[in-house]
Amino acid sequence: MRILIFTEGTILTHRSHIGLPREKIVELVKSRKDLFEVNYFAHCVPIGNSAARIKGWKGQGATILYLTSRRASQEVQTIKNILAEYGFPDGELLFRKEGEEYKDVAERALPDVIIEDDCESIGGEEEMTYPHIRRHLKSRIKSIVVKEFGGIDHLPERISDLLNYGEKSGE
Repeated sequence: MRILIFTEGTILTHRSHIGLPREKIVELVKSRKDLFEVNYFAHCVPIGNSAARIKGWKGQGATILYLTSRRASQEVQTIKNILAEYGFPDGELLFRKEGEEYKDVAERALPDVIIEDDCESIGGEEEMTYPHIRRHLKSRIKSIVVKEFGGIDHLPERISDLLNYGEKSGE
């Protein structure tokens, strides 16, 4: 199983957000009060126990792919370093190249599952990946949307359960 996980807002947040309620973080990002400080992304930390959850999926045989919002090679490397520093399991870090949208990257990677946040602070569904994937490919990909800055700790531990997540119990 190939699992594509968005990084910023889904499994990573700025360290100044630690301890703040999710709603306050969304408010801060919407107001851009701290979003553009020098080396902002160099100060990212995991949301909750996201590294452990992903490690568990990898241990069950999942191929992990990460998708970052960063495009500049230095910023992409910064995100790669943060993932390694905080013990996220190895996985390819994907990013948009010149002229690409997130959907282009996802379509090329063709994961079985895509986990991304709802992009509440930056415009919602219009900024997400899955809604823009071509229809014939959507049927091959399970979309799991989490609250921005809410983390993934609540997602199933077993990778087999990810494919049915939210369909049976209204989760």
